[in-house]
Amino acid sequence: MYLFEFLDGGLLGLSGWQLVVATLALTHVTIASVTIFLHRSQAHRGLDLHPIAGHFFRFWLWLTTGMQTKEWVAIHRKHHAKCETDDDPHSPQTRGLKTVMWQGAELYMAEAKNRETLAKYGHGTPNDWIERNVYSRFTWQGVGIMLGIDLVLFGVAGIAVWAVQMMWIPFFAAGVINGLGHFWGYRNYDAPDASTNISPWGILIGGEELHNNHHTFPTSAKLSSKWYEFDLGWLYIRILETVGLAKVLRVAPVPKVAEPKRLVDLETLQAVINNRYDLLARYARDLRRAYAEELRRMRLSAAERSRFAAVKRWLRKTDVAALPEPQRQTLSEVLAHSGVLKTLVDMRAELKAIWERSSASREQMLAHLQDWIARAEASGIRALQDVALRIRSYAPAAA
Repeated sequence: MYLFEFLDGGLLGLSGWQLVVATLALTHVTIASVTIFLHRSQAHRGLDLHPIAGHFFRFWLWLTTGMQTKEWVAIHRKHHAKCETDDDPHSPQTRGLKTVMWQGAELYMAEAKNRETLAKYGHGTPNDWIERNVYSRFTWQGVGIMLGIDLVLFGVAGIAVWAVQMMWIPFFAAGVINGLGHFWGYRNYDAPDASTNISPWGILIGGEELHNNHHTFPTSAKLSSKWYEFDLGWLYIRILETVGLAKVLRVAPVPKVAEPKRLVDLETLQAVINNRYDLLARYARDLRRAYAEELRRMRLSAAERSRFAAVKRWLRKTDVAALPEPQRQTLSEVLAHSGVLKTLVDMRAELKAIWERSSASREQMLAHLQDWIARAEASGIRALQDVALRIRSYAPAAA
């Protein structure tokens, strides 16, 4: 009799809703382990973890996923290095959203067998005795132990709890982040890939929802960048830091502005380079505003106005040549109607080219920047003058 009661409810004897809460809590610990340990600490070195915290996360991931640190880190680093190309292990842009969403775990396992990937991108991950002799050697035994623990704690319902634990990371991490995070959402920055922020509130996936922010500043331990965005993983990191279990190494630069300089110098140039994503994001907003004003000014047919207005959202892209052919053709027609917009688009490309000239010296880059500012201020175009003022106002980050 007692055996049947034990098998029915386990040691905890939880009710239905309590089982749901317990399952969500357990899966959330796994999410936290992935985003804090595997992603921000191991893959990108945005923070250092105390050995106690680092080993807890490793142990928990062994129990709940069976993933090896080196494999996960190597595959993720390759994703950044080869993003949106045929060599990207899981890009929905090349493999299709459906494939990445529903077969993300299979893509991960296939790439994990690539010894070249592990050798090239898996450096710096744990290689101690327990990693070599337990976690990497007995990969399925950990999740088997987790099944046993769930059965003891929750009884027969533990099978369902365990099944959800096993599906949680493959679906949310491999599917949602790698899939939707490169296909649908909003973008704060024109990163050179298709990354998007799925939601401004990074709660369900521990902050990984802010994927465009991450691809723009990959080594930052903090994934939120706007005042309205919330990164739950960052909250956990700050708590760990407060109790001495973590040390933040890098966060995305926060633009610092001061009284505009009359003459920009090398210090200003460096500040512009450090804050180039902020500068281009602001430029894109000003460009879209000017675009809307120019459309109202132009004498267009209803059909032309509707077709031209549809291109507005593509103006966040700094590389016009990379636009899809229909949008590129329509934008060319708009620019033929407006000298103001053509100047804005052309000068944005020139501005971006200043810090992309790999062969130019700092003095040459500064000369190009000074010339750009002079032409922007003399253009009579308010949007360009605002950008020039912003450049003059950038100040170096505090040491």
